[in-house]
Amino acid sequence: MPTYEINPLVDPRWNEFVTRHTASSVFHSQKWLEALSRSYGYESAVLTTTAPGQRLQNGIVFCRIKSMLTGSRVVSLPFSDHCQPLVTAQGELAELIHTLKESVAAKGWKYLELRPSEDIGADIPMGLEASALFCLHRLDLRQDEDVLFRNCHKSCVQRKIQRAERDALTLEEGRSDRLLMLFYDLLLLTRRRHQLPPQPLTWFKHLIRSFGEALTIKVAFKDQQPLASMLTLLHGKTLVYKYGCSDARFHNMGAMPFLFWNMLTNGKRRGAEELDFGRSELDNPGLISFKDHWGGARTELTYYRYSTRAPGKAAKRWKLDAIRKAFSLLPDVCQRTAGTVLYKHIG
Repeated sequence: MPTYEINPLVDPRWNEFVTRHTASSVFHSQKWLEALSRSYGYESAVLTTTAPGQRLQNGIVFCRIKSMLTGSRVVSLPFSDHCQPLVTAQGELAELIHTLKESVAAKGWKYLELRPSEDIGADIPMGLEASALFCLHRLDLRQDEDVLFRNCHKSCVQRKIQRAERDALTLEEGRSDRLLMLFYDLLLLTRRRHQLPPQPLTWFKHLIRSFGEALTIKVAFKDQQPLASMLTLLHGKTLVYKYGCSDARFHNMGAMPFLFWNMLTNGKRRGAEELDFGRSELDNPGLISFKDHWGGARTELTYYRYSTRAPGKAAKRWKLDAIRKAFSLLPDVCQRTAGTVLYKHIG
């Protein structure tokens, strides 16, 4: 069957299609694609079997990442936890992937990567292989608040929330420049702790510009001291926890569980029916356990790749550890510069 490429930032059919499709997520939205384009210069596109002028029936959204540093490639979708191919009829997925594979091979690009949120292993065409595994946690918010609280781990969540309330932690939320900078300062601390450069500040500014009131920054305080912060996105009836950060000196005060509980209850009041906790690396058992403690469902995320080149030698672990250690020792201004320079090559 013939395939067609459209620009999701200008074709009104894409926004209408994402709004009505039950498998769509915040990462399919024009708002997310706009932020990717403004921040990193990525060219986004959608491949579909729907002819021009007709109501969209399917589509795979992707970005073309052109990089001399990490290689040019097609990713669905960079900096996105997941991005389900939005197809319905049998054979659509195979046809769309076949066209993408041909395009990547013809241009001599490095690979095509898909990041589905649901298992599509049985429908994956020949040539695509599983390339990475993650955990994804989701929580049904349609339950009563008291039920949600009882389902939380007693010592790891309930008692920490109660301690935060006893210690009179306070919370501010919004999208102001002040809250953004408080969030970003805590992010710098967290990324340094994880030995990684921070995302560019402009990325978060563009997210705020694109999402408006659908984006919320929350900051927890003890008196005037910021303890922890998070950034969430609302898409339809799904609330997405996208970024979180904290000052490790105050972890015993329960600021992050305090923020999560506020996010959960306020999300319910805004009409959210599901909380997407985001993906977790399999080698981060602490984060996985923290998300498990909220009583939601854990599923497996599998990413797939079609590579046009034989895999190169993997970097030795000690070299990666040395690079991460070097990042952790850089002053803040150098950390921020490294993030600004590198992130557009990473997506």
